[in-house]
Amino acid sequence: MTTRPAGSSLVLVCTYNERDNLPKLFQAIRQAANDSDILVVDDRSPDGTADWVREYQTTDPRVKLIERSGKLGLGTAIRTGMLYAIEHGYDWLINLDGDLSHDPAVIPKLLAKHDAYDLVIGSRYVPGGGLEGCSWRRIAVSRFANLLARWMVGWSIRDCSSAYRLYRVALLKNLDLNSLKETGYGFLEEVLAHLLKAGARVVEVPIVYQERRLGQSKISLQEARSAFNALVKAAKIHRSK
Repeated sequence: MTTRPAGSSLVLVCTYNERDNLPKLFQAIRQAANDSDILVVDDRSPDGTADWVREYQTTDPRVKLIERSGKLGLGTAIRTGMLYAIEHGYDWLINLDGDLSHDPAVIPKLLAKHDAYDLVIGSRYVPGGGLEGCSWRRIAVSRFANLLARWMVGWSIRDCSSAYRLYRVALLKNLDLNSLKETGYGFLEEVLAHLLKAGARVVEVPIVYQERRLGQSKISLQEARSAFNALVKAAKIHRSK
């Protein structure tokens, strides 16, 4: 495992057809977290996302790229990033979406909490948080999913499905990440359940989620099914504590 300076952080961006969004996203990440490395996990985007990242690496060698064989799911992409962070000795892993829906300017607010907490969630549903540009249907589905999570599992967390998170890598290292089965968005609830069972200290920081402006949303019926399956698993884990 690579030895890194204490406090080292890695920003994880999982991509599929995000070439048009990455220039602005990388600029914002560098403005907010210039000391962090960036890892892109790309599922062989047909729009040439990985090609753009390789070109960018010539000017910024602290940007890393893992190109996978195809579209294997957000959950497995995040897990790949987690395993990379563990293997390369980072202390903190920050995950955010590649479509500019998560504002990198919030990263310092997440990092400011890391001394006292193991998981910092960028939350749409605490005071100061919200959603912008989303359809009423998207908002209703999101709110219902989080209400369902609190009802089914008993969590007090307001935004269980947010992907904008800071993880303490040492705690991730104690999990059997390869045993987590959800390949889609349900992975977020599944890993949350295991972290809480492991005693993770969790806090939510308000974010304003903005609907993507370029590209197409990757939310589908299959992803909704993944999230529901993860909640069923999470409820079982919660009861076994």
